[in-house]
Amino acid sequence: MDSSIKEEVPVHEEFILCCGVETQVLKCGPWTNLFNEQRANRPKLLIFIITGNPGFCSFYVPFAKTLYSLTNRRFPIWVISHAGHALAPKDKKILTTSDDSNAQEIKDIYGLQGQVEHKLAFLRTHVPKEMKLVVIGHSIGCYISLEILKLAPELPIIRCFLLFPTIERLSETPNGRIATPLLCWLRYALYVFGYLLLKPWPEKIRSLITRIGLQMMNVQYEFSVLNILEPFCIANAVYLGGQEMMKVVERDNETIRAHLSKLTFYYGTMDAWCPTKYYEDIKKDFPEGDIRLCEKKLPHGFIIHFYGEMAGMIADWLKDDLSKIEALTHGSATDS
Repeated sequence: MDSSIKEEVPVHEEFILCCGVETQVLKCGPWTNLFNEQRANRPKLLIFIITGNPGFCSFYVPFAKTLYSLTNRRFPIWVISHAGHALAPKDKKILTTSDDSNAQEIKDIYGLQGQVEHKLAFLRTHVPKEMKLVVIGHSIGCYISLEILKLAPELPIIRCFLLFPTIERLSETPNGRIATPLLCWLRYALYVFGYLLLKPWPEKIRSLITRIGLQMMNVQYEFSVLNILEPFCIANAVYLGGQEMMKVVERDNETIRAHLSKLTFYYGTMDAWCPTKYYEDIKKDFPEGDIRLCEKKLPHGFIIHFYGEMAGMIADWLKDDLSKIEALTHGSATDS
């Protein structure tokens, strides 16, 4: 996709209190408050992206902007950070709503189940309940997406794309066998190391090191990525990772079976977090499901350099659904 086209796409950054926790939300498109729109002008659908771990929204912006352009700029695309993975810059206002859930109501909000409740609270507070949803989960965001389907069947989710899904036997994967002792047994050492090494550095130094590192890796970013070296955010990402290793064990076949017609699974061929054996197993268990194996050799972290290819595929898979939404929109406009 032409870079000049992507630059024209409006993206609005907000920091909100969700369940009492600072949360970064990046909103692609001109709609910043869906409740402020007159019902006739309100978009009929929201595309909602749930990130992997760590949940740094900024890295998903090129993917969201490309997908927004490929879907004819008709529907908003929002990306939400995980609770505790983003802190607002000092000069940034944190928005609050009267409906925000009390933080005490969510036990262990930085843990895996807490992150599920955090996303549910956001959807219930910031999205009109009649608005249709397309959910895109990436990595552990796929597990969270399935939990949302299970816990909130009233949400009008019409499609759910699970990209490189870490939804089972995570500690048994090649990367999981390495990550489990680090994240579960040595996490306190990682906390101490992170705080002692990074906390004394001035913010300007951390920002400079982050920018240099990302430029060396040729990573695009538009919004602050200072949270990469923020000890509080690192500690929460490590904590969430440890819970993933312990709790993502059995695949939730019951939820998958109940929502199979909405689901599209996309597995990688060289994914050390989700080996092809897992693709073969789920394909065998759900032969009628839309379960795909990557033919483009995309990596697990596709958002860094391969976001265009992924956005193109999702836009293609969504064509029929979006055409139906647009037909309903035109029909209601004609009736009025």
